[in-house]
Amino acid sequence: MKSILTIFIIAFTFVSCQSNKKDITFHKSHLTERQNTPFSAAVETENLLFLSGQIGKDHIKGMLVSGGIKAETKQALENIKAVLAQHNSSLDRVVKCTVILADINDFKDFNSIYVQYFPNKPARTTFAAGGLAIGAKIEIDVIAAK
Repeated sequence: MKSILTIFIIAFTFVSCQSNKKDITFHKSHLTERQNTPFSAAVETENLLFLSGQIGKDHIKGMLVSGGIKAETKQALENIKAVLAQHNSSLDRVVKCTVILADINDFKDFNSIYVQYFPNKPARTTFAAGGLAIGAKIEIDVIAAK
């Protein structure tokens, strides 16, 4: 009886470990020009999507949008919106945002755009950093429910 129980425990552990690997999906970007980045555009596990940070870059033009923090915030959020749509989710399913500003003095202007996109008010962390990729003024990442 003991050996049957041991075999059952080993089999259950093996199956559990195997199924956990299948519970995580690493998604490349939906944009052809971004499929070779050294990170996933989104990582899916159970019913959550973890998106990589987005800056205010127009991916079609390959450059930051002009117009300062408000324009970059809007573009970053539109980029997030596009990635979420690709994975059958949307901004109203976002449960957590992390916002990184290059300059904390941009907080008020950033927030004036942000509130237009998130009427549900997901949890949020906002801080300033010494610099962001390609001279961006803002980077935002989100966690969303599927």
